[in-house]
Amino acid sequence: MNSRRRAVLERYALVGPAVSFAATLALVPVLATVWLSLRQEMPIFGISRFVGLENYRQLLADQRFWNSLGNTAYFVGVSVALELALGLGLALLLNQRFRGRGAARALALVPWAVPGVVAARFWEWIFNADFGVLNYLLGIHVNWLGDPFWALHAAIAADVWKTTPFVFLLILAGLQVIPEDLYRAARMDGATGWKLFRYVTLPLLRPVILLALLFRTMDAARIFDLIFVLTGGGPANESETLVVYAYKLLYRTLQFGYGSAVAVATFLFVFALSLAYLHQLRRAWEQRAREAA
Repeated sequence: MNSRRRAVLERYALVGPAVSFAATLALVPVLATVWLSLRQEMPIFGISRFVGLENYRQLLADQRFWNSLGNTAYFVGVSVALELALGLGLALLLNQRFRGRGAARALALVPWAVPGVVAARFWEWIFNADFGVLNYLLGIHVNWLGDPFWALHAAIAADVWKTTPFVFLLILAGLQVIPEDLYRAARMDGATGWKLFRYVTLPLLRPVILLALLFRTMDAARIFDLIFVLTGGGPANESETLVVYAYKLLYRTLQFGYGSAVAVATFLFVFALSLAYLHQLRRAWEQRAREAA
């Protein structure tokens, strides 16, 4: 055995146990859920039998499942787009030099430090139809959390408030590693304002933006605590997301088999989104490496 092959085997031997342990932790719950989704399990009625793909056939005909999938996709699309726009704007603003910049950055991170349930209770008070601050300031009386149209949008507003600082933090870190020489060279070529942002800042921020989108999309697709506390998925399931629907099936009606099928569908939804982002992220890093070479 030559020295190169021995070195490769030593590297695999060193990382092997850690990779095996991580894979076990990640795969065992997933495989157990997939197995449960192939069964009809209702302990309170003493039902426990293998049904194959019957739960998935039922899923395709379940209007409530499609409604929760649509709510999840809408929640992800709107909340992540708003968080990206606000996070990018905030990062560009707080990347400028001015007195008190450190304090402003610290204040911008406060919402992200608030636990999800606490943030949900905070916004529940703001959106309260009778005593809420929002109705008081606007001089109107809207049942934000009880209206079929406004309930999901109220949850989106709360999520944007809470997680925009996370996007801001990632983009700010990306801004600070862009060499100042690039801006000086672009200014010497006559670029100012929008052109600097369009042709220097934005291309170099693309990998960071894709990374922020990946993290936020995965989190938003799995949203639970905020919606569960604010609306419970109501009214009339109009703000119910996939995870909230799976929770109700698993822990309220104790349909472990069918609830697991919804959980598997949620996993596949998030996994497909993640793969798409990772593909784009790899292309962005490869393009950046080619430009730097």
